[in-house]
Amino acid sequence: MRTNLHLVFPGSCTEAFAFYETVFQSKSTFKMTYGEAPAEMPTPEGAKDLVMHTAMPLGSMTLMGCDAPPHMGEPKMGGFHISVDMPDEDEVRRIFAALSEGGSVQMPLTPTFWTPLFGMCKDKFGVEWMVSVPGPEM
Repeated sequence: MRTNLHLVFPGSCTEAFAFYETVFQSKSTFKMTYGEAPAEMPTPEGAKDLVMHTAMPLGSMTLMGCDAPPHMGEPKMGGFHISVDMPDEDEVRRIFAALSEGGSVQMPLTPTFWTPLFGMCKDKFGVEWMVSVPGPEM
């Protein structure tokens, strides 16, 4: 089984994934707008240029996303964090700084009892992240 993560944005999916490509030095492998869907699929009013689906590799998973069509209302982020860890402390610091820029820091990067470096932040798109250096197996 493979598990992936799918984020729903309020019209900012293109901007968010361009940001994530820069932060994680990855590249989206697929992107389709509602207007690019097959002709037999009705395009929601005002959604022609919104993202119906996009995907990019992020570590061992695929980060996917879309824009909620206007008739579905404003999507709400929350109730989860995307957890990213890597052994390179400098890279952890770079990623944490990039993700928190324009967002907010819930817990600054700091050593903890379970890891040499851990921090929590919310990016400028409302997505919450935990970034760390792996510690000893608990």
